[in-house]
Amino acid sequence: MVKTRITEMFGVETPILMGGMTGVGYGELVAAVANAGALGFITAHMFKSGKELLDEIEKTKKLTDKPFGVNLTLLPSINPIPYDEYREAIIASGIKIVETAGRAPTDHLPRFKEHGVKVIHKCTSVRHAVSAVSKGVDVISIDGFECAGHPGEDDVGLIVLLPATVDAVDVPVIASGGMADGRSLLAALALGADGINMGTRFCATVEAQIHDNVKKQIVENNELDTVLVGRTLRNTARVAKNRVASQVAEIQRDPTKTFADVKELMAGVRGRENVLRDGHMDDGIWTTGQSQALIHDIPTCKELVTNIMTQFDSLRAKLAK
Repeated sequence: MVKTRITEMFGVETPILMGGMTGVGYGELVAAVANAGALGFITAHMFKSGKELLDEIEKTKKLTDKPFGVNLTLLPSINPIPYDEYREAIIASGIKIVETAGRAPTDHLPRFKEHGVKVIHKCTSVRHAVSAVSKGVDVISIDGFECAGHPGEDDVGLIVLLPATVDAVDVPVIASGGMADGRSLLAALALGADGINMGTRFCATVEAQIHDNVKKQIVENNELDTVLVGRTLRNTARVAKNRVASQVAEIQRDPTKTFADVKELMAGVRGRENVLRDGHMDDGIWTTGQSQALIHDIPTCKELVTNIMTQFDSLRAKLAK
Protein backbone atom coordinates (compact mmCIF):
# COMPACT_ATOMS: atom_id res chain seq x y z
CA MET A 1 0.00 0.00 0.00
CA VAL A 2 0.99 3.63 -0.41
CA LYS A 3 0.53 6.44 2.09
CA THR A 4 -0.03 10.04 1.03
CA ARG A 5 -1.40 13.16 2.68
CA ILE A 6 -4.82 12.11 1.37
CA THR A 7 -4.81 8.64 2.96
CA GLU A 8 -3.61 10.11 6.23
CA MET A 9 -5.99 13.09 6.23
CA PHE A 10 -9.09 11.01 5.53
CA GLY A 11 -8.19 7.64 7.03
CA VAL A 12 -8.60 5.66 3.81
CA GLU A 13 -6.54 2.69 2.66
CA THR A 14 -5.77 3.94 -0.86
CA PRO A 15 -5.35 7.39 -2.46
CA ILE A 16 -8.28 6.74 -4.79
CA LEU A 17 -11.45 8.85 -4.80
CA MET A 18 -14.80 8.65 -6.55
CA GLY A 19 -16.12 12.20 -6.76
CA GLY A 20 -19.77 13.20 -6.88
CA MET A 21 -21.66 12.26 -10.05
CA THR A 22 -25.21 13.26 -10.94
CA GLY A 23 -27.44 10.24 -11.36
CA VAL A 24 -24.70 7.92 -10.10
CA GLY A 25 -23.51 8.97 -6.63
CA TYR A 26 -26.01 7.05 -4.50
CA GLY A 27 -25.25 5.34 -1.21
CA GLU A 28 -24.95 1.79 -2.56
CA LEU A 29 -22.06 2.71 -4.85
CA VAL A 30 -20.45 5.03 -2.30
CA ALA A 31 -20.49 2.27 0.32
CA ALA A 32 -18.98 -0.23 -2.12
CA VAL A 33 -16.21 2.26 -2.93
CA ALA A 34 -15.55 2.79 0.78
CA ASN A 35 -15.52 -0.94 1.52
CA ALA A 36 -12.96 -1.36 -1.27
CA GLY A 37 -10.60 1.03 0.53
CA ALA A 38 -11.26 4.15 -1.55
CA LEU A 39 -13.21 7.34 -0.81
CA GLY A 40 -16.62 7.95 -2.39
CA PHE A 41 -19.06 10.87 -2.30
CA ILE A 42 -22.85 10.97 -2.21
CA THR A 43 -24.14 13.62 -4.65
CA ALA A 44 -26.29 15.97 -2.59
CA HIS A 45 -28.25 17.76 -5.30
CA MET A 46 -29.94 14.52 -6.37
CA PHE A 47 -32.04 14.82 -3.20
CA LYS A 48 -34.96 17.23 -2.77
CA SER A 49 -34.16 18.28 0.80
CA GLY A 50 -31.65 18.09 3.60
CA LYS A 51 -33.83 15.41 5.20
CA GLU A 52 -33.62 13.20 2.10
CA LEU A 53 -29.84 13.66 2.00
CA LEU A 54 -29.58 12.79 5.69
CA ASP A 55 -31.59 9.62 5.07
CA GLU A 56 -29.20 8.64 2.26
CA ILE A 57 -26.21 9.25 4.52
CA GLU A 58 -27.71 7.10 7.27
CA LYS A 59 -28.52 4.35 4.75
CA THR A 60 -24.90 4.42 3.56
CA LYS A 61 -23.60 4.18 7.11
CA LYS A 62 -25.48 0.90 7.47
CA LEU A 63 -23.60 -0.44 4.44
CA THR A 64 -20.09 0.60 5.48
CA ASP A 65 -18.16 1.57 8.59
CA LYS A 66 -15.44 3.26 6.54
CA PRO A 67 -15.07 6.96 5.65
CA PHE A 68 -17.14 8.54 2.88
CA GLY A 69 -18.20 12.07 2.02
CA VAL A 70 -20.81 14.25 0.34
CA ASN A 71 -20.51 16.31 -2.83
CA LEU A 72 -21.97 19.83 -3.04
CA THR A 73 -21.94 21.19 -6.59
CA LEU A 74 -22.61 24.90 -6.19
CA LEU A 75 -24.21 26.19 -9.38
CA PRO A 76 -26.90 28.74 -10.26
CA SER A 77 -30.27 27.12 -10.87
CA ILE A 78 -33.72 28.22 -12.04
CA ASN A 79 -35.21 26.19 -9.19
CA PRO A 80 -33.59 27.00 -5.82
CA ILE A 81 -31.33 24.24 -4.50
CA PRO A 82 -31.39 23.81 -0.68
CA TYR A 83 -27.66 24.14 -0.14
CA ASP A 84 -28.02 25.39 3.43
CA GLU A 85 -30.18 22.37 4.26
CA TYR A 86 -27.60 20.06 2.70
CA ARG A 87 -24.82 21.68 4.74
CA GLU A 88 -26.68 21.31 8.01
CA ALA A 89 -27.62 17.71 7.18
CA ILE A 90 -23.95 16.92 6.57
CA ILE A 91 -22.97 18.48 9.89
CA ALA A 92 -25.79 16.71 11.76
CA SER A 93 -24.78 13.36 10.25
CA GLY A 94 -21.21 13.64 11.50
CA ILE A 95 -19.73 13.45 7.98
CA LYS A 96 -16.27 15.04 8.03
CA ILE A 97 -15.43 15.15 4.30
CA VAL A 98 -17.11 17.34 1.68
CA GLU A 99 -16.28 17.75 -1.99
CA THR A 100 -17.39 21.04 -3.55
CA ALA A 101 -17.48 22.08 -7.19
CA GLY A 102 -18.72 25.04 -9.19
CA ARG A 103 -18.34 28.31 -7.34
CA ALA A 104 -16.09 28.53 -4.28
CA PRO A 105 -17.82 27.34 -1.08
CA THR A 106 -17.02 30.60 0.72
CA ASP A 107 -20.37 30.96 2.48
CA HIS A 108 -20.31 27.34 3.72
CA LEU A 109 -16.72 27.16 4.96
CA PRO A 110 -17.25 28.80 8.39
CA ARG A 111 -19.86 26.23 9.45
CA PHE A 112 -17.84 23.34 8.06
CA LYS A 113 -14.67 24.49 9.81
CA GLU A 114 -16.59 24.98 13.05
CA HIS A 115 -17.50 21.29 12.95
CA GLY A 116 -14.18 19.91 11.74
CA VAL A 117 -15.32 19.15 8.18
CA LYS A 118 -12.53 19.03 5.59
CA VAL A 119 -13.37 20.52 2.18
CA ILE A 120 -12.01 19.30 -1.16
CA HIS A 121 -12.71 21.83 -3.92
CA LYS A 122 -12.72 20.85 -7.59
CA CYS A 123 -11.15 23.35 -9.99
CA THR A 124 -10.28 23.45 -13.68
CA SER A 125 -7.49 26.03 -13.59
CA VAL A 126 -4.47 26.99 -11.49
CA ARG A 127 -5.87 30.47 -10.80
CA HIS A 128 -9.12 29.07 -9.41
CA ALA A 129 -7.18 26.60 -7.26
CA VAL A 130 -5.06 29.42 -5.79
CA SER A 131 -8.20 31.45 -5.10
CA ALA A 132 -9.97 28.53 -3.41
CA VAL A 133 -7.00 27.83 -1.15
CA SER A 134 -6.86 31.50 -0.16
CA LYS A 135 -10.51 31.20 0.90
CA GLY A 136 -9.72 28.25 3.17
CA VAL A 137 -10.37 24.94 1.37
CA ASP A 138 -8.27 22.03 2.60
CA VAL A 139 -7.61 20.10 -0.62
CA ILE A 140 -7.72 20.86 -4.35
CA SER A 141 -9.04 18.38 -6.91
CA ILE A 142 -7.77 19.60 -10.28
CA ASP A 143 -9.75 18.61 -13.39
CA GLY A 144 -7.84 18.23 -16.64
CA PHE A 145 -9.40 18.72 -20.08
CA GLU A 146 -9.84 14.93 -20.40
CA CYS A 147 -12.50 14.81 -17.69
CA ALA A 148 -16.19 14.01 -18.03
CA GLY A 149 -18.59 16.85 -17.37
CA HIS A 150 -17.29 20.40 -17.18
CA PRO A 151 -13.55 20.81 -17.94
CA GLY A 152 -13.61 24.62 -17.88
CA GLU A 153 -12.71 26.86 -20.79
CA ASP A 154 -8.89 26.76 -20.79
CA ASP A 155 -8.47 23.35 -22.50
CA VAL A 156 -5.36 22.35 -20.52
CA GLY A 157 -4.58 18.66 -20.22
CA LEU A 158 -3.81 17.14 -16.84
CA ILE A 159 -0.15 16.36 -17.55
CA VAL A 160 0.52 20.12 -17.50
CA LEU A 161 -2.33 21.32 -15.27
CA LEU A 162 -1.55 18.94 -12.40
CA PRO A 163 2.11 19.84 -11.72
CA ALA A 164 1.38 23.51 -12.37
CA THR A 165 -1.28 23.37 -9.65
CA VAL A 166 0.99 21.45 -7.28
CA ASP A 167 3.61 24.18 -7.72
CA ALA A 168 1.08 26.93 -7.01
CA VAL A 169 -0.62 25.71 -3.81
CA ASP A 170 0.53 24.34 -0.46
CA VAL A 171 -2.34 21.89 0.16
CA PRO A 172 -2.77 18.31 -1.10
CA VAL A 173 -3.82 18.05 -4.75
CA ILE A 174 -5.94 15.29 -6.30
CA ALA A 175 -5.58 14.45 -10.00
CA SER A 176 -8.88 14.31 -11.86
CA GLY A 177 -9.57 13.68 -15.54
CA GLY A 178 -8.26 10.69 -17.48
CA MET A 179 -7.58 8.60 -14.38
CA ALA A 180 -8.52 4.92 -14.71
CA ASP A 181 -5.84 2.46 -13.57
CA GLY A 182 -2.59 1.81 -11.72
CA ARG A 183 -0.60 3.62 -14.40
CA SER A 184 -2.75 6.69 -13.83
CA LEU A 185 -2.10 6.58 -10.09
CA LEU A 186 1.66 6.17 -10.48
CA ALA A 187 1.86 8.98 -13.02
CA ALA A 188 -0.26 11.30 -10.88
CA LEU A 189 1.88 10.74 -7.80
CA ALA A 190 5.02 11.31 -9.88
CA LEU A 191 3.56 14.66 -11.00
CA GLY A 192 3.02 15.70 -7.39
CA ALA A 193 -0.54 14.62 -6.62
CA ASP A 194 -1.54 12.97 -3.35
CA GLY A 195 -4.32 10.93 -4.95
CA ILE A 196 -6.53 10.43 -7.98
CA ASN A 197 -10.22 10.99 -8.62
CA MET A 198 -12.10 8.63 -10.96
CA GLY A 199 -15.65 9.08 -12.20
CA THR A 200 -16.11 7.27 -15.49
CA ARG A 201 -14.10 4.28 -14.24
CA PHE A 202 -16.43 3.82 -11.23
CA CYS A 203 -19.49 4.06 -13.51
CA ALA A 204 -18.35 0.83 -15.15
CA THR A 205 -18.60 -1.26 -11.98
CA VAL A 206 -21.07 -3.86 -10.81
CA GLU A 207 -22.38 -1.68 -7.97
CA ALA A 208 -23.05 1.47 -10.01
CA GLN A 209 -26.83 2.00 -10.00
CA ILE A 210 -27.06 2.76 -13.72
CA HIS A 211 -28.27 0.69 -16.67
CA ASP A 212 -25.99 -2.08 -17.94
CA ASN A 213 -26.18 -0.55 -21.43
CA VAL A 214 -24.30 2.49 -20.13
CA LYS A 215 -21.58 0.35 -18.57
CA LYS A 216 -21.20 -1.71 -21.75
CA GLN A 217 -21.03 1.47 -23.86
CA ILE A 218 -18.19 2.82 -21.72
CA VAL A 219 -16.27 -0.42 -22.28
CA GLU A 220 -16.90 -0.30 -26.04
CA ASN A 221 -16.04 3.40 -26.42
CA ASN A 222 -12.57 4.80 -27.04
CA GLU A 223 -10.92 8.18 -26.52
CA LEU A 224 -12.64 9.60 -29.61
CA ASP A 225 -16.16 8.76 -28.49
CA THR A 226 -16.88 12.00 -26.62
CA VAL A 227 -18.27 15.34 -27.79
CA LEU A 228 -17.77 18.83 -26.40
CA VAL A 229 -21.04 20.75 -26.13
CA GLY A 230 -21.75 24.21 -24.74
CA ARG A 231 -18.57 25.69 -26.24
CA THR A 232 -20.21 28.80 -27.70
CA LEU A 233 -22.01 29.37 -24.38
CA ARG A 234 -18.70 29.16 -22.46
CA ASN A 235 -20.20 26.31 -20.46
CA THR A 236 -18.27 23.44 -22.02
CA ALA A 237 -19.22 19.88 -21.14
CA ARG A 238 -17.63 16.63 -22.28
CA VAL A 239 -20.33 14.06 -22.98
CA ALA A 240 -20.65 10.70 -24.72
CA LYS A 241 -20.91 10.82 -28.50
CA ASN A 242 -24.46 9.83 -29.46
CA ARG A 243 -27.32 11.11 -31.61
CA VAL A 244 -28.42 13.87 -29.24
CA ALA A 245 -24.92 15.09 -28.39
CA SER A 246 -23.95 15.24 -32.06
CA GLN A 247 -27.13 17.18 -32.83
CA VAL A 248 -26.37 19.71 -30.09
CA ALA A 249 -22.78 20.12 -31.26
CA GLU A 250 -23.97 20.71 -34.84
CA ILE A 251 -26.48 23.38 -33.75
CA GLN A 252 -23.85 25.11 -31.66
CA ARG A 253 -21.46 25.46 -34.55
CA ASP A 254 -23.58 28.52 -35.29
CA PRO A 255 -22.39 31.15 -32.75
CA THR A 256 -25.72 32.97 -32.98
CA LYS A 257 -27.56 30.07 -31.40
CA THR A 258 -28.48 30.40 -27.72
CA PHE A 259 -29.21 27.94 -24.95
CA ALA A 260 -32.89 28.11 -25.87
CA ASP A 261 -32.04 26.39 -29.16
CA VAL A 262 -30.70 23.29 -27.38
CA LYS A 263 -32.48 23.43 -24.03
CA GLU A 264 -34.78 20.48 -24.66
CA LEU A 265 -32.01 18.34 -26.13
CA MET A 266 -29.66 19.03 -23.22
CA ALA A 267 -32.24 18.59 -20.44
CA GLY A 268 -30.58 16.78 -17.56
CA VAL A 269 -33.68 14.72 -16.85
CA ARG A 270 -33.40 13.13 -20.32
CA GLY A 271 -29.91 11.89 -19.58
CA ARG A 272 -30.73 10.69 -16.07
CA GLU A 273 -33.98 8.91 -16.94
CA ASN A 274 -33.73 7.90 -20.60
CA VAL A 275 -30.07 6.91 -20.56
CA LEU A 276 -28.74 6.21 -17.06
CA ARG A 277 -31.97 4.67 -15.75
CA ASP A 278 -33.59 3.12 -18.83
CA GLY A 279 -30.57 2.43 -21.04
CA HIS A 280 -31.80 4.17 -24.21
CA MET A 281 -28.35 5.27 -25.29
CA ASP A 282 -29.34 7.83 -27.95
CA ASP A 283 -32.20 9.48 -26.06
CA GLY A 284 -30.30 11.99 -23.94
CA ILE A 285 -26.96 13.54 -23.10
CA TRP A 286 -24.79 11.73 -20.57
CA THR A 287 -21.29 12.54 -19.40
CA THR A 288 -18.22 10.37 -19.84
CA GLY A 289 -14.51 11.10 -19.93
CA GLN A 290 -11.72 10.21 -22.33
CA SER A 291 -10.56 7.69 -19.72
CA GLN A 292 -13.14 5.32 -21.22
CA ALA A 293 -10.39 4.35 -23.66
CA LEU A 294 -8.65 2.63 -20.72
CA ILE A 295 -11.73 0.77 -19.44
CA HIS A 296 -12.13 -2.80 -20.64
CA ASP A 297 -14.23 -4.55 -18.00
CA ILE A 298 -17.02 -4.15 -15.44
CA PRO A 299 -15.58 -5.36 -12.12
CA THR A 300 -16.85 -4.95 -8.58
CA CYS A 301 -15.46 -1.90 -6.78
CA LYS A 302 -13.33 -4.19 -4.63
CA GLU A 303 -11.87 -5.90 -7.69
CA LEU A 304 -11.25 -2.54 -9.35
CA VAL A 305 -9.38 -0.99 -6.44
CA THR A 306 -7.38 -4.19 -5.87
CA ASN A 307 -6.41 -4.34 -9.55
CA ILE A 308 -5.36 -0.69 -9.57
CA MET A 309 -3.14 -1.10 -6.51
CA THR A 310 -1.64 -4.36 -7.83
CA GLN A 311 -0.75 -2.70 -11.13
CA PHE A 312 0.58 0.34 -9.25
CA ASP A 313 2.85 -1.78 -7.02
CA SER A 314 4.14 -3.78 -9.99
CA LEU A 315 4.98 -0.70 -12.03
CA ARG A 316 6.56 1.06 -9.07
CA ALA A 317 8.81 -1.97 -8.44
CA LYS A 318 9.71 -2.15 -12.14
CA LEU A 319 10.70 1.52 -12.23
CA ALA A 320 12.68 1.17 -9.02
CA LYS A 321 14.97 -1.28 -10.82
